[in-house]
Amino acid sequence: MNRALPVLGLVLALPLAACGTAGEHRSASPVAAQRTVAAERADKYRDYAHLARHEKEGRDYRRVLRSPRNARVAHIAVHGGGIEPPTTQLADHAAARRGDAHYSFVGLKKRGNSALHLTSTRFDEPKALKLLRGVRYTVSWHAAKGDRAVTYVGGRDTALARKVTAALRAKGFAVATPPDGIEGTHPKNIANRNARGKGLQLEISTAQRKRFFRGGRLDAAWISNPRNRTRAFQDYVKAVDSALAGL
Repeated sequence: MNRALPVLGLVLALPLAACGTAGEHRSASPVAAQRTVAAERADKYRDYAHLARHEKEGRDYRRVLRSPRNARVAHIAVHGGGIEPPTTQLADHAAARRGDAHYSFVGLKKRGNSALHLTSTRFDEPKALKLLRGVRYTVSWHAAKGDRAVTYVGGRDTALARKVTAALRAKGFAVATPPDGIEGTHPKNIANRNARGKGLQLEISTAQRKRFFRGGRLDAAWISNPRNRTRAFQDYVKAVDSALAGL
């Protein structure tokens, strides 16, 4: 979501320690979404430097970065790990399939990962900003709340948003216009801080995310095991990647 996002500690592997689920952007129904998805959560920290002074990298959070040479696309999960599961797994898998760049700010706390949430417009972790300056396209993965399986497709890259919307619908996934608060269109939103100044933001409801894993479980140990991914997980990522073909 637009209104609150978090950050990372550099490693090249993605295993997650048991970590408690935290912030999601609310989006239950089209009407309720207008009231709840857009509700701004007060972040505990004002920026990454503030967070890093009070949270320990490697214990409370981890930064994950892959930056292939000449990558044009980056898949990012700035509220990864236990902050907004399973955005790290989605962004990582989508990037790995095409050899794109990947960044994830992974919450590792057993509980209280919402403390690591930094709003998208204030997410200023240096490694993420440097990565994005070197790519032309960004897919920013987020979690929304809601018992309706739906994805809100936003961001300033309206051309890419149309392509991703069409690709997801072709695979049978419901897509909707983002309500106020999670449009992802602010120039300072991390999704839009690439070389072109415009990116894509995906807000995926709880109901949709549960369909990505056997048993509908979203706990850290479960989603970290690729064997627990469903056909829906694979089809969703393939649909997003197909919209990026030729960029």
